[in-house]
Amino acid sequence: MSQQRRRVIFIINPISGTQDKDAVIRQIGEGIDKKSIEWEIRYTEHTGHAVEIAAEAAEKGIDIVVAVGGDGTVNEVGRSLAETNTALGILPLGSGNGLARHLQIPMDTRKALEVINEGLIKQVDYGKINGTPFFCTCGVGFDAFVSLKFAKAGKRGMLTYIEKTLQESLNYRPETYELETEDGKVKHKAFLIACGNASQYGNNAYIAPKATMTDGLLDVTILEPFTVLDIPSLAFQLFNKTIDYNSHIKTFKCKNLHIRRTEPGVAHFDGDPMITDADIYIEIIDKKLNIVIPCEKEKDATGMFTTAADFFSGIKMINDAIVDDIVQKNKSLIRKLTKKE
Repeated sequence: MSQQRRRVIFIINPISGTQDKDAVIRQIGEGIDKKSIEWEIRYTEHTGHAVEIAAEAAEKGIDIVVAVGGDGTVNEVGRSLAETNTALGILPLGSGNGLARHLQIPMDTRKALEVINEGLIKQVDYGKINGTPFFCTCGVGFDAFVSLKFAKAGKRGMLTYIEKTLQESLNYRPETYELETEDGKVKHKAFLIACGNASQYGNNAYIAPKATMTDGLLDVTILEPFTVLDIPSLAFQLFNKTIDYNSHIKTFKCKNLHIRRTEPGVAHFDGDPMITDADIYIEIIDKKLNIVIPCEKEKDATGMFTTAADFFSGIKMINDAIVDDIVQKNKSLIRKLTKKE
């Protein structure tokens, strides 16, 4: 008796990422295991549409719903699949691909399809910020502020994100936050506070390098005030998984986190901005999401090369931004020094 084929729906965000969606559709048709998988493709038509499609699929008992796009698409699909029997799959086509990179899902579409074909499913944690699900990170402060600027930028990609980061970082002012966990209260003046379920923002930028998705805990990273001279070392450590060793970084783990700030403002979840009240409640939900993960042989081995290229591109932009800031602030002095007698 033949084994029943698994039912898989691919949800495609036609505007996510930079890849040609027609080419991706061809790759799905060529690479999917038709003997063991019954599949179809659905397209999102507006923000939040992936939430609706995924919820409908879960109600019908679809085995796997694959988010084809970036972290925003993954979040929309994942929030409808949490606490259901339907598993989340990922074909990473976004600008950051934080969850896919954390899980070591290949960035190459054909190789990522092999992960879907294998269908190895694991139960993992997910988080909520003021009731909104997130799967990689959430937080407040500078990274949330940049996420708002990035959302309005029009262009996507890591270089755009770095550009927005650098434009704002030299003038951003840290805030004072009161943090309350199950272990007590503490106040911190911070540049940003990041809560990691997974280890990175995306593009192999590891803001919570020790985070796992199966320990039932949030990994909280606090970046305290720093100077422009600290930026290169912070950037280097962010990309080589050692930022938690920096003297400006404080870390801890908890199940629940209550953040109080002086007034309402922006926060972020999986890179998307949201406006919240002064009080923010963050919690971890233990092993309530089924997700398709790679076998050992399928894990992406190209990440370190991508990380290196991204890091050196970022360092150059950081250097250029610092030099430009110094030039702008010292124009009159430079004119005197370079004036010909």
